[in-house]
Amino acid sequence: MPQVSSRGVAMPMSPYRKLTPYADAAKARGTKVYHLNIGQPDIETPPAVMAAVQQANIRVLEYSHGAGNLSYRQKLAQYYQRVGIEVSATEIIVTAGGSEAILFAFLSCLNPGDEVIVPEPYYGAYTAFAIAAGVHIVPVTAHIETGFALPPIAELEARITVRTKAVLLCNPNNPTGYVYTRRELEELLALCERHHLFLLSDEAYREFCYDAPYVSALHLGPAAEEHVVLLDTISKRYSACGARIGALVTKNKAVYDAAFKFAQMRVSPPGLAQLLGEAAAELPETYFDHTKAEYQTRRDRMVQRLQAIPGVQCPVPGGAFYVMPSLPIDDAERFAKWLLEEFEHLGQTVMLSPATGFYATPGIGRQEVRLAYVLSLEAIDAAMDCLAKALEIYPGRQQ
Repeated sequence: MPQVSSRGVAMPMSPYRKLTPYADAAKARGTKVYHLNIGQPDIETPPAVMAAVQQANIRVLEYSHGAGNLSYRQKLAQYYQRVGIEVSATEIIVTAGGSEAILFAFLSCLNPGDEVIVPEPYYGAYTAFAIAAGVHIVPVTAHIETGFALPPIAELEARITVRTKAVLLCNPNNPTGYVYTRRELEELLALCERHHLFLLSDEAYREFCYDAPYVSALHLGPAAEEHVVLLDTISKRYSACGARIGALVTKNKAVYDAAFKFAQMRVSPPGLAQLLGEAAAELPETYFDHTKAEYQTRRDRMVQRLQAIPGVQCPVPGGAFYVMPSLPIDDAERFAKWLLEEFEHLGQTVMLSPATGFYATPGIGRQEVRLAYVLSLEAIDAAMDCLAKALEIYPGRQQ
């Protein structure tokens, strides 16, 4: 009998979607499920952005340039310049979501068998992209006691081998919400300079920094030009997850040329979504005032509620729209299944993401969960009521 590939066998289930069948079964029983498991915003996609697609007068939906429509790349360059990132349209490759940007970066910067150092917990899909590219993630653990700050540089440096080619960072961080400081980023870039490594910087949540200013890896001066590959998406920025439009941005010509060849092989990024992205790039800077304030209000409410539950440890996330608390439970995956299979409060329950799917080191994060504060305040309160009640009666509660 033919066998599937080793990559197919090794590919993990999505840490935030793997429990979907349990949620579907709960809904079929009539239970309302509050989805805190995935970063799908409920904030309306800007009407002007949707109108750009709905009103497009297109007779033939043609291929675009392999790097994306020039008009869109020019507007993206203007957007980046407004946030202090001095790049041109010729340093941008439009991708099918941030996902393709991450994969292109792995394929362009690392050979099969090479290693990329990643602070954990990290965005679960990094593991999948690494498997697809044949590269190995080397985790360095950040801890809840420090709010998931960047581990000491010495710990990262100790993990460097002859196979190490890059460091990958998500800032603001998914899943923890931690916002890395300029000092942390400068230390990381200096490490990459010393060891001739790429710094892959996933900046999908840059607009949502609440307590400190956003610092991009491309804000760090001339040294960043050869080392930094910026990975981006409009999904979270404009509440347009389904558009699947992202970008790979770099001033390193060799990396750009390599990534462009991969981009050519998939021919072009989505055409209608580029129209949507172009309209989004033209929105006034004030567009983010409301969305950022809304997420900050939701963050404050969720953190307040979590910190009031006995036994819960919850750092305050500085950005994105996730919080990663530790719960007084035996095992987060067992607890998450129990919530969907056996528990309800007033006909309601909660779906969350067990944190083990965001760690590469076995056995770590078994009491942690990722929660996304992408629902209304009313829904957050109802979900936190459910969670508090569940923790009172969960058979595997730990003191």
